[in-house]
Amino acid sequence: MAFADSYLGRLRQHVGNAELLAPGAQVLLLTDDDHAVFQRRADSGGWEIPAGSAEPGQSFVDTAIAEVAEELGVRLSPAMLTPFASFSDPVEHRLVYPNGDIVHAFALCFVARGWAGEIDPDPGEVTEWGVFPLAHPPEGLQRATGIVLDLFERFRETGAFQAR
Repeated sequence: MAFADSYLGRLRQHVGNAELLAPGAQVLLLTDDDHAVFQRRADSGGWEIPAGSAEPGQSFVDTAIAEVAEELGVRLSPAMLTPFASFSDPVEHRLVYPNGDIVHAFALCFVARGWAGEIDPDPGEVTEWGVFPLAHPPEGLQRATGIVLDLFERFRETGAFQAR
Protein backbone atom coordinates (compact mmCIF):
# COMPACT_ATOMS: atom_id res chain seq x y z
CA MET A 1 0.00 0.00 0.00
CA ALA A 2 1.32 3.44 -0.86
CA PHE A 3 1.83 5.73 2.13
CA ALA A 4 -0.67 8.26 0.79
CA ASP A 5 -3.34 5.53 0.87
CA SER A 6 -2.52 4.40 4.41
CA TYR A 7 -4.33 5.53 7.54
CA LEU A 8 -1.42 7.77 8.56
CA GLY A 9 -1.10 9.09 5.01
CA ARG A 10 -4.75 10.09 4.99
CA LEU A 11 -4.39 11.75 8.43
CA ARG A 12 -1.34 13.67 7.20
CA GLN A 13 -3.52 15.34 4.56
CA HIS A 14 -5.37 17.03 7.45
CA VAL A 15 -2.67 17.62 10.07
CA GLY A 16 0.48 18.11 8.03
CA ASN A 17 3.68 17.17 9.90
CA ALA A 18 2.15 17.47 13.39
CA GLU A 19 2.97 14.72 15.88
CA LEU A 20 0.63 11.75 15.70
CA LEU A 21 0.25 8.82 18.09
CA ALA A 22 0.51 5.56 16.17
CA PRO A 23 0.08 1.96 17.29
CA GLY A 24 2.24 -0.49 15.39
CA ALA A 25 4.42 -3.56 15.46
CA GLN A 26 8.07 -4.51 15.07
CA VAL A 27 9.24 -7.98 14.12
CA LEU A 28 12.63 -9.52 14.82
CA LEU A 29 13.08 -12.30 12.23
CA LEU A 30 15.64 -14.73 13.61
CA THR A 31 17.58 -17.03 11.30
CA ASP A 32 19.11 -18.77 14.34
CA ASP A 33 19.56 -17.89 18.01
CA ASP A 34 22.17 -15.22 17.29
CA HIS A 35 21.33 -13.79 13.83
CA ALA A 36 18.44 -11.78 12.43
CA VAL A 37 17.23 -10.15 9.22
CA PHE A 38 17.80 -6.41 9.02
CA GLN A 39 16.65 -4.06 6.28
CA ARG A 40 17.74 -0.64 5.05
CA ARG A 41 14.86 1.83 4.83
CA ALA A 42 14.29 3.45 1.45
CA ASP A 43 13.31 6.81 2.97
CA SER A 44 16.06 7.42 5.54
CA GLY A 45 18.74 4.88 4.62
CA GLY A 46 18.81 3.65 8.22
CA TRP A 47 18.91 -0.03 9.11
CA GLU A 48 16.04 -1.54 11.10
CA ILE A 49 13.89 -4.61 11.55
CA PRO A 50 10.49 -4.83 9.81
CA ALA A 51 8.09 -2.40 11.48
CA GLY A 52 5.12 -0.23 10.77
CA SER A 53 1.89 1.35 11.86
CA ALA A 54 -1.48 -0.34 12.17
CA GLU A 55 -4.27 0.26 9.72
CA PRO A 56 -7.91 0.53 10.90
CA GLY A 57 -9.24 -2.90 11.81
CA GLN A 58 -5.79 -4.43 12.39
CA SER A 59 -4.60 -5.96 15.64
CA PHE A 60 -0.94 -5.87 16.64
CA VAL A 61 -0.56 -9.40 15.25
CA ASP A 62 -2.26 -8.40 11.98
CA THR A 63 0.04 -5.38 11.74
CA ALA A 64 3.17 -7.47 12.31
CA ILE A 65 2.15 -9.96 9.62
CA ALA A 66 1.20 -7.21 7.15
CA GLU A 67 4.40 -5.20 7.64
CA VAL A 68 6.70 -8.20 7.15
CA ALA A 69 4.78 -9.17 3.99
CA GLU A 70 4.78 -5.59 2.69
CA GLU A 71 8.44 -4.88 3.38
CA LEU A 72 10.16 -8.24 2.84
CA GLY A 73 7.63 -10.28 0.88
CA VAL A 74 7.53 -13.23 3.30
CA ARG A 75 4.54 -14.69 5.09
CA LEU A 76 4.02 -15.21 8.79
CA SER A 77 1.17 -16.84 10.66
CA PRO A 78 0.04 -15.73 14.12
CA ALA A 79 1.51 -18.93 15.59
CA MET A 80 4.98 -17.87 14.37
CA LEU A 81 4.95 -14.68 16.46
CA THR A 82 5.97 -14.39 20.10
CA PRO A 83 5.52 -10.97 21.75
CA PHE A 84 8.54 -9.97 23.83
CA ALA A 85 8.21 -6.23 24.50
CA SER A 86 6.20 -3.07 24.28
CA PHE A 87 8.12 0.00 23.15
CA SER A 88 6.46 3.39 23.55
CA ASP A 89 9.05 5.59 25.25
CA PRO A 90 7.95 9.16 24.38
CA VAL A 91 11.55 10.29 23.85
CA GLU A 92 13.13 7.24 22.23
CA HIS A 93 10.18 6.17 20.09
CA ARG A 94 9.33 9.62 18.77
CA LEU A 95 10.20 9.32 15.10
CA VAL A 96 10.94 12.26 12.83
CA TYR A 97 10.88 11.24 9.18
CA PRO A 98 12.94 12.89 6.40
CA ASN A 99 9.85 14.75 5.17
CA GLY A 100 9.26 16.28 8.63
CA ASP A 101 6.41 14.00 9.74
CA ILE A 102 6.51 13.22 13.47
CA VAL A 103 5.12 10.06 15.07
CA HIS A 104 5.12 8.89 18.67
CA ALA A 105 5.02 5.15 18.06
CA PHE A 106 3.51 2.57 20.42
CA ALA A 107 4.84 -0.78 19.20
CA LEU A 108 4.30 -4.33 20.27
CA CYS A 109 7.54 -6.15 19.49
CA PHE A 110 7.49 -9.75 18.26
CA VAL A 111 10.10 -12.36 17.48
CA ALA A 112 9.62 -14.93 14.71
CA ARG A 113 11.90 -17.90 14.20
CA GLY A 114 10.60 -18.86 10.79
CA TRP A 115 8.54 -17.67 7.84
CA ALA A 116 7.18 -18.86 4.54
CA GLY A 117 8.57 -17.78 1.18
CA GLU A 118 11.76 -16.15 0.01
CA ILE A 119 12.76 -12.63 1.00
CA ASP A 120 11.90 -10.29 -1.87
CA PRO A 121 11.83 -6.71 -0.54
CA ASP A 122 9.58 -3.97 -1.85
CA PRO A 123 12.08 -1.44 -3.32
CA GLY A 124 9.79 1.42 -2.31
CA GLU A 125 10.28 0.39 1.33
CA VAL A 126 13.61 -1.46 1.50
CA THR A 127 16.78 -0.82 -0.53
CA GLU A 128 18.75 -3.79 0.82
CA TRP A 129 18.63 -6.47 3.47
CA GLY A 130 20.98 -8.85 5.16
CA VAL A 131 21.43 -11.29 8.01
CA PHE A 132 23.59 -9.93 10.82
CA PRO A 133 24.59 -11.10 14.30
CA LEU A 134 22.35 -9.65 17.01
CA ALA A 135 25.51 -8.60 18.86
CA HIS A 136 26.83 -6.78 15.77
CA PRO A 137 23.94 -5.31 13.77
CA PRO A 138 24.68 -3.31 10.62
CA GLU A 139 26.28 0.13 10.86
CA GLY A 140 23.69 2.88 10.60
CA LEU A 141 21.18 1.05 12.81
CA GLN A 142 18.29 3.26 13.82
CA ARG A 143 18.43 4.09 17.53
CA ALA A 144 14.92 2.72 18.17
CA THR A 145 15.91 -0.61 16.63
CA GLY A 146 18.93 -0.80 18.92
CA ILE A 147 16.62 -0.33 21.90
CA VAL A 148 14.35 -3.12 20.63
CA LEU A 149 17.39 -5.41 20.36
CA ASP A 150 18.27 -4.55 23.99
CA LEU A 151 14.70 -5.36 25.06
CA PHE A 152 14.94 -8.70 23.25
CA GLU A 153 18.21 -9.53 24.99
CA ARG A 154 16.64 -8.79 28.39
CA PHE A 155 13.64 -10.93 27.40
CA ARG A 156 15.98 -13.81 26.54
CA GLU A 157 17.87 -13.41 29.81
CA THR A 158 14.80 -13.17 32.07
CA GLY A 159 11.92 -14.76 30.14
CA ALA A 160 9.86 -11.73 31.21
CA PHE A 161 7.95 -9.47 28.84
CA GLN A 162 9.72 -6.10 28.60
CA ALA A 163 8.15 -2.64 28.52
CA ARG A 164 9.75 0.68 27.80
